[in-house]
Amino acid sequence: MKGMGMMPEQRRKPMSEINVVPYIDVMLVLLIIFMVTAPMMTQGVKVDLPETTSDPIQAEKNVESVIVSVDANGAYYVEVGDEGSDPMSLAQVSERITKILSQRSSSEILVRGDEYVDYGTVVRLMAELQGAGASSIGLITESPREEK
Repeated sequence: MKGMGMMPEQRRKPMSEINVVPYIDVMLVLLIIFMVTAPMMTQGVKVDLPETTSDPIQAEKNVESVIVSVDANGAYYVEVGDEGSDPMSLAQVSERITKILSQRSSSEILVRGDEYVDYGTVVRLMAELQGAGASSIGLITESPREEK
């Protein structure tokens, strides 16, 4: 049929472009999933911190802090980095802190005490931490909320 006046048959070249639209859709879905689930991933003990104005603690960049929490019921928890713990006794806290400080002496010990816990409970904890070898202990507080 080529000779009958029709145009020659055109061959299509294969496309060498990648369609990235489906990849963008998947990426956006994953981004939304991570944004929704990230706040739920935070671990820790629910503690109502006392509100006060204080200067922030200047932490060293390479030193991982050890946080000892006391909840409203007087239960103790030790958190190293992202790793939390089950409720433990004061003797168990002292034993755990001694082990941590023997492995790395530059660890920073911070105490996060519930606003409604007995003052004596926090003082006993701090004395036990000093007995375990903690040279400096910091207290964690929250900034006061401004009332309108």
